[in-house]
Parts: sequence; structure tokens; C-alpha cells
Amino acid sequence: MPGPVRDAARTRRALLDAAGRSVVVHGAAVSLDAVAREAGVSKGGLMHHFRSKDELLTALADDLFDRFTRSVEDRVDPGDDEPGRRLRAYVHATFDDLEAGADAVELATLLATLGSFPEAARRSQERYRRWNETLVEDGLDPQRVLVVMRACDGASVAHLFEGPADPEELSTARSLLLALTRGEGPLA
Repeated sequence: MPGPVRDAARTRRALLDAAGRSVVVHGAAVSLDAVAREAGVSKGGLMHHFRSKDELLTALADDLFDRFTRSVEDRVDPGDDEPGRRLRAYVHATFDDLEAGADAVELATLLATLGSFPEAARRSQERYRRWNETLVEDGLDPQRVLVVMRACDGASVAHLFEGPADPEELSTARSLLLALTRGEGPLA
């Protein structure tokens, strides 16, 4: 367990990381005491940053989306000025995580638990809706965006139920989805 952290930004980061680990272990029954212990801070220190469990878990949901957003933005090719460049980055971020063996069970547990808290669920749904809008605004037909996003989500869920996919299958799926981001108009 890490020692006490005094810097405010580092404390907040430690609390969010501890909340994520604690939610995976305890689910919706996670307590602020357990998170504070895991982070190596006092409950008062936790309460300084997050006034309630709902506020902490909403911040955790925001943090998950922020990290994925940074992952996508880091993969936007600056030399790519064609429509769909952000959707291509979305595909790369998703499949890079799958190929790296990201813990799908841990992520699914986090998302399922966060979904049981109304404000965290509302914020997550809003962020996902904004992602869809951002990807459509990047110039592709909305139908293409929908199919590629859902296929990425499906690949992540398949990873949860089937375990790590064969690298060749992941490569094929990535290539097919990337090809869909380069087409014009609707799919039909």
C-alpha cells in the first residue's frame, strides 16, 4: 500500500486509482473507508476531495472517459486530414488495449458498478453520446460511425467473455474496421 500522499493532485489521482481497485474488489458495496485505506490517506483526506461516495464514483467514471479520450487523441495521425481520422484513432485505441491484454473483467466490473450509481451512469452516457457526436463531426456518415463504434465495443465485450483473442483475428478485425472509416456515404 502506498504511503500518504500530500500533494493535492497526486492525492486525487491516488484516490481515483484506489477507488478503481476497490470497486473491482467490492463492487457497489465499496466504502469510502476502504478507498481511503487503499490510497493510504485518512478518510478526512478523501472527504476533502470527494464529499460522498457518489461524487467519488462519478469522478471515477469521468476519469475512465478522460483516459480513453487521451488514448484516442494520442493516436490521431497529424498527417491524416481525411474524414474519419478520429474514428480511426478510436479503433486503434480500442484494439491496442485488446492486444496489450487490458483486463476486460476489471473494466467491465468498473463500468457495471459505476452504472448502478445514477449520476455516474448519466455522466457516462453523456460522454459516450458526445464521443459519437465528435466522431460524426469528423466527416463520416453517421451509419459508418455507429457500426465501427459498436464493433469496437463488441470486440471489448468478446474479450470479456472469450478471453484474449487470437492476434491474427484482432489484426483482421482492426483492418476491416479501419477500411470502413475510409469509405464514403452510408453502408447500405
